[in-house]
Amino acid sequence: MGKRETRVRGLAARAGGWSARHRWAAVGIWVLFVVLAMGLGSAAGRVDVKDSDQLSGETHTAARIVEDAGIDEPASESVLVQAKDRSLKATDAAFRSAVSAVVRAVEATGEVTDVTTPYDTGTISEDGRSALVQFDMRGEADTAGERVEPVLRAVEKAGEGHEAVRIEEIGGASMMKTFDDAFGDDFRKAEYSAVPVALGILLIAFGALVAALLPVALAVTAIMATMGLMGVVSHVMPMSDTANSVMLLVGLAVGVDYCLFYLRREREERAAGRDAQTALRIAAATSGRAIVVSGVTVCVAMAGMLFTGLAEFEAMGLASLMVVAVAMVGSVTVLPALLSLLGERVEKGRVPFLRRRNAHQRASRGNGESRLWTAVLRRVLARPVLSVVVATGALLALAAPAVGMKTQNLTLDQEFGDSLPIVQTYNRINEAFPGGSEPAEVVVKAADINAPEVKHALAGFKERAISSGASRGPVEIRLHDEQNIAFVYVPLVGGSDQDEAGASLEKLRDEVRPATLGTVDGVEAPITGQVAGSHDFNEQLVGSVVPVFVFVVVFAFLLILLSFRSLTVAVTSIVLNLLSVGAAYGILVAVFQHGWGASLVGAEGVGAIITWLPLFLFVILFGLSMDYHVFVVSRIREARLRGRTTTDAIRHGVVTTAGVVTSAAVIMVAVFAIFGTLSMQSMKQMGVGLAAAVLIDATVIRGVLLPAVMALLGERNWYFPTCLRWLPDMTHDEALEEPAPASRGGEGEYAPVRV
Repeated sequence: MGKRETRVRGLAARAGGWSARHRWAAVGIWVLFVVLAMGLGSAAGRVDVKDSDQLSGETHTAARIVEDAGIDEPASESVLVQAKDRSLKATDAAFRSAVSAVVRAVEATGEVTDVTTPYDTGTISEDGRSALVQFDMRGEADTAGERVEPVLRAVEKAGEGHEAVRIEEIGGASMMKTFDDAFGDDFRKAEYSAVPVALGILLIAFGALVAALLPVALAVTAIMATMGLMGVVSHVMPMSDTANSVMLLVGLAVGVDYCLFYLRREREERAAGRDAQTALRIAAATSGRAIVVSGVTVCVAMAGMLFTGLAEFEAMGLASLMVVAVAMVGSVTVLPALLSLLGERVEKGRVPFLRRRNAHQRASRGNGESRLWTAVLRRVLARPVLSVVVATGALLALAAPAVGMKTQNLTLDQEFGDSLPIVQTYNRINEAFPGGSEPAEVVVKAADINAPEVKHALAGFKERAISSGASRGPVEIRLHDEQNIAFVYVPLVGGSDQDEAGASLEKLRDEVRPATLGTVDGVEAPITGQVAGSHDFNEQLVGSVVPVFVFVVVFAFLLILLSFRSLTVAVTSIVLNLLSVGAAYGILVAVFQHGWGASLVGAEGVGAIITWLPLFLFVILFGLSMDYHVFVVSRIREARLRGRTTTDAIRHGVVTTAGVVTSAAVIMVAVFAIFGTLSMQSMKQMGVGLAAAVLIDATVIRGVLLPAVMALLGERNWYFPTCLRWLPDMTHDEALEEPAPASRGGEGEYAPVRV
């Protein structure tokens, strides 16, 4: 080809060109940025979301009252003492001996306070076979899980020599420890598995160790830098462990994807005979531009979580937004510098078998085109109407179960099934003392908590809570005279059945409270607890669905409209992404709510989708699906601008990007599928939902529906109304190297018009 120099415009192209010319400076700046970000984050420390900020509605009001009063509510624990033989009762000597042994054992640890026996509190089941020894953990409730281990061991030891009874502990601290251990083990397993899995797939895709290491190195350094930035930003917007985990997941996915897009295009241009400088310039102007458009779109989608009003979601959204932005910047700056530095050495570490296989594939298909997708595209483009009908029908069928989606915060038995001993304890306590393991908590605040009318109202509430059928008791009242606050603990009828317990909660809020505490002027009595928290969280999420949906869809539409300067492409992009998300929802509901094929992922008996997942999946999937969409449509538009017919441009764009899209999708599906193997059902749901959506998106949507729809639309794909021509032009980053020979099919030539 000629040696003419081409003026390349656009942010991605200019950034790539500068980095390739000043490669050591670009690498040095990136390393300095990562080190500084980590150092600043370490020095600043991380501020985590407070419990009161994570909640909404009455649960938030209750947490605020407790926090303002300076009351450090301790983590409460219960020890279930239960006769194994129906003939043994709580009043028998052997049973009393076991209770005394438990009391002595927990007091001897020095970690507990306010130990009460069932004979003092009346916490004996109706059948007389079960009783509860109750106590509080010393110190702050937030860290009680770290100190409960000695108590758990003491309770276990107390059971020795009392074979006639079952002795088991459960409560806030022990459940916290269970969650922390399971959450930590799960994410360690996921994090340790994700990088090797991604590296292995990249090694197969590239056949060279150095080329495979580049995407992983970029993703890992982007994650490290973002972790540091999260510490700094947390002083303005608090972060959380969940946000950190989501950031790792998203960072690995987009970091590898962006690098893969760039690297594949550079190698493709080199294979086509272009020199290193030209190949880098083309990769910067094409894949680099696609990365910027995709990255900005993903950032906008992640920003949608900031509109929920829930601190946990806001933390996840901001953390994800930051890691995507960092990965995007790294892809268009340090990556071209590294490619320029490495040159031919990017092929180092060749795996002999993979080298022969990849060479054979390249020789057999030519021009970087996928033989499989070439065959698929031939049939799709030959019958576009049939392809659209079949693909759309299949996606709508997959999405159909989502119509009956039921969301709730998962109970302990739903979250872990029978995989943990504490779940069996939880079920036994709920059976013996319905609602006792997670009672509703009424936080009563008055000007004088000991005023006669307040005491009368408290007594009335206690009595009416049982007579109304909302609770079977015992209802416990704890006074904090100095702060003029009372805590009322009400075991809800329904126990672990969230629907029945929710009905009991409504009785307390709508009937019992107004008739008792509501009659006293100046009394606040918000009702909180696990069931109330789930209800209020659901209400908050339902209220935020519309603003989040509108924000994400409208801004994604505008970005695609400006980036491709086509109203048709913008509309079809949104519709196809919504179909992909809908299908993922349907699969999620079918597996985890209806139990269809649930045994394959170990999800029997869940019966619901965890509350936060639908909105989270919508934002994440809508953002990540834009990766593939922008990449494929950019290649189609590039081919169209070079003079190919629309049909030929579609075929060329899809088959030449199929390899990289497939590799990126396989990595994402594999990483997300790891989460589907974890013990926590919420993580399983997230992993299965994400993996299914990416698989559908990279195959049915990008390989069948997108080309079929574009083929049917023909020249209307590039329709841009005259009334919108005043909008800024963001389409100028296409490579302007020597064009490929134009295909002269039946549609005639197309002369692109610059506006």
